[in-house]
This record gives sequence, structure tokens and C-alpha cells, in this order.
Amino acid sequence: MDRKHYTTSQFAQKAAVTARTLRFYDKVGLLSPSGHTEAGHRLYSDEDLWSLQQILALKFLGFSLEEIKVCLQKKPEHLQKALVMQKAMLREKRSQLDAVLQAIEKAEELLKKNQRDWESILLDVIQVMHTEQDKAWVKKYLTEEQQQKLAEISQKSYSPEAARKLAVWGVNWTEEDQQRASQQWEAVFVELRRLVAERKAPTSVEGQALAKQHSELIKQLTRGDADVGAGVQQWWKNYEELPLEEKPFPMYHSSKEEKAFLQKALAHYKISNGIQCSQN
Repeated sequence: MDRKHYTTSQFAQKAAVTARTLRFYDKVGLLSPSGHTEAGHRLYSDEDLWSLQQILALKFLGFSLEEIKVCLQKKPEHLQKALVMQKAMLREKRSQLDAVLQAIEKAEELLKKNQRDWESILLDVIQVMHTEQDKAWVKKYLTEEQQQKLAEISQKSYSPEAARKLAVWGVNWTEEDQQRASQQWEAVFVELRRLVAERKAPTSVEGQALAKQHSELIKQLTRGDADVGAGVQQWWKNYEELPLEEKPFPMYHSSKEEKAFLQKALAHYKISNGIQCSQN
């Protein structure tokens, strides 16, 4: 049985887009019709609808036309896999929008109470919106697959409120900040491997120095917030449960011995310093 085909106007109506959009996508090489009539008019099929859905979803997520072309060239083997990827990115987008909405709502409350001048309030909103824009430097360090995997882990780990807090706190996070944080965490794991390999005790001076370094990095991230702290703890749990080949940062993979060493070192550090609640 022959596939059903649609003219440009018919397909535009079916897909809820304009005919002009379809002609443009064809011109730039994003979506070419399945065929043409003898007179040269475009003909689209139901299969083209799936391609169009991918384009519109990626466009909504802020991808440029060139980036969308690259994504379409890496077609998933199965529809389900593609939808899972899109869902993860959409959830990340929702988290970003929630952060902006929270900033606007806070500004509205302050304006009603006349607690601050309007210029300062607007600057706060603009600052939050700025940080939620695409940061080009992220793509220098993470592939699209890694970003998607991180979005999936975060979605499963943080409560909506914790996710919003992290988004607001990350307003001024720069590439230099990320490089410094990566170096600090890498140093923690390198030292952890060394201590375990040399059979050092978790309660030793070196073991406790490592526990202190780890605890201070967690404190910097959570700012002492219990909700965010719980999310960080769950994030690491979800990360460790991933198969090694799926880990965005395989360098942070720890053996059972290393995990046990770190847990004991942190537990002793908390007791020694009278810390009742911290994340490890």
C-alpha cells in the first residue's frame, strides 16, 4: 500500500505550522519533503511528521538551526530513545523557566510592599534570566549526550524547590568557576585513590584532611541548605548507580573500597567536629 502524501498546505495544517515554515526548512536542509509531484510541488508523508516534531522540540529548547542539523544526523535507533532524550531536556528547560518565574514573583511581592526600588528589582530578574540562557562554554566540556544525562540525573535527584535554588545561586557561575570546582573535586578523588591504595586509615590525619576537603566542597555547593543537601546526596547515589559507560564523568567513579573509606572518614570527621548533619 502506498504511503499517504500531503501537499505543503495540507501538511502545514496537519502539523499546525505555516507553509512558509515548511518551505524555509526545506530551503535550509532541515526537512526535505518525501517526494514531489510531476509539476515539482512538495509532497510530505506521515514519516515527515516525526522529523518535524524533532525539529520543533529542539528549536523550543533553544538549539540553533545548525545544532538541529547535527542532532538530526544522529538519528536515534528507536523512537522511544529519542523521546526520552527530549523529555530530559524539556524537564531541564522547565527547571530553568521555574527559576525565572520565581524571580519575577519575588519581584512582584517586593513591589507591592514597596520594599525596594524598581530598578534593583528588575536587575535581579534580568540577572536570573541571563544565567538561564545558553552558556556556550559548557559545550566545550560536555557533549550533548553528557548534558542530557546530567539533566536526567538532576531531575531524579532534586526537588523542584532545590532545583530552583541551585539555578538562582548559579547566576554568576562562570567557566573559571567550573574549572576550579572540577579541579577541586578531581583532587579529592585522586587523593582518595591514593589513600586506599596505600592502606591508610580513614581516621588518620590524611584521611581526616580528605574528609574536611570533601565536606567543605559540599558546603560550598549546598550553602547549608538541607533540601539542597539531600538533593546532592541523592545525586551522587543516582550517579554511582549508573553503569560506568553511562557516567558523564567516568573519572569520578569510585570502587567499593574507596566508597567505604570515604564514608568512614566522613563519619569520623562529623563526630570529631560535632557535626550532626552533613552530606557525603
